[in-house]
Amino acid sequence: MERFICAVDVGTGSARAGILDKSGGLRGRAEHPILINRPESGHAEHDSEDIWSAVCIAVRAAREKAGISAGDIAGISFDATCSLVLRDFDGGQLTVSTGGDDRWDTIVWLDHRALTEADECTATGHRVLDFVGGVMSPEMQAPKLMWLKRNLPESWARAGYMFDLADFLTFKASGSLARSQCTLTCKWTYLAHEAEGWRRDFLKLVGIPDMLERGRLPDRASPVGADLGALTEEAAGALGLTVNCRVGAGLIDAYAGALGVLGGHAGDLGGLERHVALIAGTSSCVMAMSAEPRPFFGGWGPYFGVALPGCWLSEGGQSATGALLDHIIRWHGAGGEPDAPIHRRIAARVMELRAAEGLDLAGRLHVLPDFHGNRSPLADPHAVGVISGLTLDASFDSLCRLYWRTCVGIALGVRHILEALNKNGQAVDTLHVTGGHAKNPLLMELYADATDCTVIEPLAEDAMLLGTGMVAAAAAGLFPTLPEACEAMQQGGRERRPNPKARERFDHDYRVFLEMHRQRQVLDAIR
Repeated sequence: MERFICAVDVGTGSARAGILDKSGGLRGRAEHPILINRPESGHAEHDSEDIWSAVCIAVRAAREKAGISAGDIAGISFDATCSLVLRDFDGGQLTVSTGGDDRWDTIVWLDHRALTEADECTATGHRVLDFVGGVMSPEMQAPKLMWLKRNLPESWARAGYMFDLADFLTFKASGSLARSQCTLTCKWTYLAHEAEGWRRDFLKLVGIPDMLERGRLPDRASPVGADLGALTEEAAGALGLTVNCRVGAGLIDAYAGALGVLGGHAGDLGGLERHVALIAGTSSCVMAMSAEPRPFFGGWGPYFGVALPGCWLSEGGQSATGALLDHIIRWHGAGGEPDAPIHRRIAARVMELRAAEGLDLAGRLHVLPDFHGNRSPLADPHAVGVISGLTLDASFDSLCRLYWRTCVGIALGVRHILEALNKNGQAVDTLHVTGGHAKNPLLMELYADATDCTVIEPLAEDAMLLGTGMVAAAAAGLFPTLPEACEAMQQGGRERRPNPKARERFDHDYRVFLEMHRQRQVLDAIR
């Protein structure tokens, strides 16, 4: 009897589920939206029960599309954004919202309410900062928990569970309080490479010494793909699966995508250093794996064992990329609601304009894309975006020109990150791109031409689901180890090489890009 696995990917706006076979083929896929609450500027919140409901709906629909019986699903695993879920002592929902509604019990990953607290963490100079690029981001869990304790003391006093979202989902599925090595290491200041993973002196320094006990966090994290047990009867009923289905320790969504596109190189860690994964959607993550730790300022990590066992991973990122393009459309007078059709319409018009004007299209228009801070390589969450070269033109074509040059700025931001990685010992020349940006022809062209890297577009229909499926397959025992699951299930990709004729144009743009960073710093320094 053929056995299958279920992968669940929870992003910022929806939950996606896929049924995969042992070769990595996607047999059925379904998606369901999730709610987001934005009560104040910089605040973003989810309802974790709404997320679980969306997961269950998506899993049932995916299995129905696949035509697979419930008993044939051997394992399930979850990836999710690094959002923070708070529960009370009885496991009930507990508010993280200034509005006080317990329904909003989850701080979304992109929430920047804890900027002050993040700066305070950085000011400690503690050695945990050596593994987050030297600067604490407000997207990490420690500053968010500091903010909660200070601003919602009643919620802190009632807190009985604290989860990264992927761990909350494995808890809902299996009842296990185990936490993934991926989530704890990447977002909770846990040092997986050391015998004592937690640094209680740091937690004391930042005013949350009771985080471990109050959050019911374990002394040791569980490796990605560890078998956490079977689905509970309640979860099996809700998901439309059976209690024979094993639950695998999950991971953060971008790391699932990294496995999905880089997993085929799991048996060659030396060669893997030439390859990076670009997981690009609402935001973008650049994931570089290596056999040895390679820290770089402004990059998160190096993290040990957060995707592949025995492998270090460093992450650079851009906090707003797809979200920035949406913003440009919404903000411009000729834009409107940034749905898929208008993105396609703009991209098509850009291609027409470029046919007439070439790569010099809007060449004096430059965009510094730090509208939501600079995650890497500057590690400055206070950074702001800059647009230089605007005119009074408010036509649709002016929107297209601005959109194109915003895409250029986003691609140059990736080049900036890759430059920092390579200065620190990586030898990156190949970029594996997955996520929503793979559907944007302008960005896919630019990722090759502006970075001078070979770009690989994965053949997998959904690399995030593929990576999480690899994890589920290992947990279910379909393969002896996670690396073996990755090598067996990888799907390969299509190759795009950089256009040498574009090099001069984008080298010029990159010089302008770096100068704009410098001038912004000069302006910020004027008192």
